[in-house]
Amino acid sequence: MPTKAFILIEAKVGMVQQVVRSLRALNGVASADVITGNYDVIVLVDAADMSAMADLVTGRIQGVPGVLRTITCVVAG
Repeated sequence: MPTKAFILIEAKVGMVQQVVRSLRALNGVASADVITGNYDVIVLVDAADMSAMADLVTGRIQGVPGVLRTITCVVAG
């Protein structure tokens, strides 16, 4: 079942723009934007299912240089 989620990302100081550029290049990332508040970046991702979502987040997004922490908010409707 297709799955959509918002990922909140905390980035290293001074690396936010680089993180956003890297994230936008990833397959499955629909959008990546700089935000204000407790997190630095919000990403909208689309995946085929929860397993693909987990691979995208833990295998690729968390591996982007400058990404310190992620929170995944799966869309429920």
